[in-house]
Amino acid sequence: MALRFIHTADLHLGKSFGGYAEADRLRVARRAVVARLTAAAREAGAHDILVAGDLFETPNPSAATWRQAVAEMAEAADLTWWLLPGNHDNLREGRATWEGIAALGHGNLRVLDRPEPVEMRPGAVLLPAPVASRRGIDDPTAWMDACETPPDALRIGLAHGPVRSFGEGEGAEVIAPDRDRRARLDYLALGDWHGMIDLSERTRYSGAPERTDFRHAGPGVCLSVEVSEPGTTPKVTPIQTGVFDWRRLVLDLVPQDDSCARLDAVLPESARRDVMLQIEARGRVPLREASALAAYAAALAPDFAHFELRDAALATEVEAVDLDAIAPAGALRQAGDALVARAEDPALSERERAVAAAALRRLHGLAAQ
Repeated sequence: MALRFIHTADLHLGKSFGGYAEADRLRVARRAVVARLTAAAREAGAHDILVAGDLFETPNPSAATWRQAVAEMAEAADLTWWLLPGNHDNLREGRATWEGIAALGHGNLRVLDRPEPVEMRPGAVLLPAPVASRRGIDDPTAWMDACETPPDALRIGLAHGPVRSFGEGEGAEVIAPDRDRRARLDYLALGDWHGMIDLSERTRYSGAPERTDFRHAGPGVCLSVEVSEPGTTPKVTPIQTGVFDWRRLVLDLVPQDDSCARLDAVLPESARRDVMLQIEARGRVPLREASALAAYAAALAPDFAHFELRDAALATEVEAVDLDAIAPAGALRQAGDALVARAEDPALSERERAVAAAALRRLHGLAAQ
């Protein structure tokens, strides 16, 4: 019979999101991801959920964070949760938490704190690679190559860390990119990178089920994996689990553009309240267009979970009419003239010129109100 399971990682339960206005909603969505993974497993007909590290944001989360998560997992008695320590919740610093989970004695929660084979079910063996410390230096999957399992058993690897010298943790260990081949694995479930990546037909990062920042676009997913027999190609299907849709968009502008219309053209039309949006405006526009864009963005922002316009890379063309709009004479006009001079002064650093240009756009925008 085929083995079906859910591959997920990097839940980061307990993450604070202190830098966002919608931090409370982001935290609630993160807590709810356990229920969404449970639903995904049942939808896929899977009986096992493999968590490839970083279940928690810190090695010692609050008792309420880990006990409530564990209680919710335990209530789904038809599913087995296979929990691997990652770099954020590594064994050395998080030993008390992992021992606390194990001590509760829930039969469907399996803490994988040793690099040794574990029978998932008859004919399927799990080879876990728990992360011992936050800043390890060795490949935690190296032991899998020499590990013997029954000849007809499926070999499923579970690990957390960077491959090909990329990753999002602070550990230095690098997992061999061909570990699936070296260790004769039928599937290698990885965590650490928060976006979904297919490294080979048998090695994948599932990505975080609820995204954590703008490095990875779109809502989070988990992977439904089906392996029929040893040596065959697994069938892998993404299932959306994320509530928030993280998007980073580029808005390239030229002087003839209607910047507000161009912005409208790239914005989503529906479900804006769940979109985390970061817009980078680039190119060159008249000062009045830059001011209009900033004002329009400020008016749109409340529709979104997060809306951020970055215009530091947007150069502005200043005409006399723009300065007249600030003030035809007097102190305000002198301030505008001084900011123009600084924004165009080649003797100043790029950062200093950008600060002056931003201040000029702000002054113009205030005058236009």
